[in-house]
Amino acid sequence: MKKILLTAALVLAVFPALAQSQTAEEYMKRYENLVSRVGTSGLGVETLLDKWEADWPEDLDMLQARFLFCFDKSQSVQMVAREQARFLGQAPTLALKDSLGKDVNYFQETFYDDELFGQGIRYIEKAIQLAPERLDLRFNKVAALVGYEKESPDMALSDLKSLIDYNASQKPKWQYPGITVDKDYFDAAIQEYCFVFFKYATPRCYDAFRDLSQKMLDYEPNNTLFLDNLGSYYLVAKRDDKNALKYYNKVLKIKKDDITAIRNCVLLARNSKDTKLEKKYLPMLAQYAETETDKAAARARLEFLSGKKK
Repeated sequence: MKKILLTAALVLAVFPALAQSQTAEEYMKRYENLVSRVGTSGLGVETLLDKWEADWPEDLDMLQARFLFCFDKSQSVQMVAREQARFLGQAPTLALKDSLGKDVNYFQETFYDDELFGQGIRYIEKAIQLAPERLDLRFNKVAALVGYEKESPDMALSDLKSLIDYNASQKPKWQYPGITVDKDYFDAAIQEYCFVFFKYATPRCYDAFRDLSQKMLDYEPNNTLFLDNLGSYYLVAKRDDKNALKYYNKVLKIKKDDITAIRNCVLLARNSKDTKLEKKYLPMLAQYAETETDKAAARARLEFLSGKKK
């Protein structure tokens, strides 16, 4: 008996069940329709994702959908009692007193199933490997890590620092669906993560805020956005007025109308009751404040200080 040799095309013609039942685009439409009704991990989503992955194992939309499914499914929210007044930058959901009259604050805190979270990270990492210049994929991973690590953002910080190195060394043509990515956008996006770490206000988060700002300054030493950050790190996290003032003055040498630096210099001087220092920066505030009300207030404060007896 002669052997029968079948080409790939003939195999699909003879055995149509082996062919991909739908295009990746059709799966995406079905997914979007389903998610709009049940959410990213609702009833039926996993079944659809199983079929989509079987047919298109390297489709970026599928990998992102898998990541979102695992990330959402891994989360659970609990009410946690803490003594502190704020947790991760948030006020308590509920504040009560115990039997001794001591304040007890309750915060909504998100916890994660490690296995499901790890699965989600593996999916988004595969997507990044397939499309290394898709900036949205990288930020999706970092955002998940920030939520997972909470007050100790070690992995998130490492990923962001590696991203900054990659951006500087490879100069990729970043892609972000619906957004044109230029230098200003990249810097602003990194600053958003700096802001998150600063807002969380834990020792490790303050350090991450400093380290991420310094990493940007390694490549852009005159970037006033991140010089301001270092000033704020010393002012707020370390209560080191001398170093804070040094960074704010560096900013003002580069950009004389930088309102963040000016405001913080005035605040620093006022907190330390250094009238001479406050009088140095109030004229700048009177000139460059964003509103006429703020300008008038700065002028009034300057007049008051100038009229005081020495």
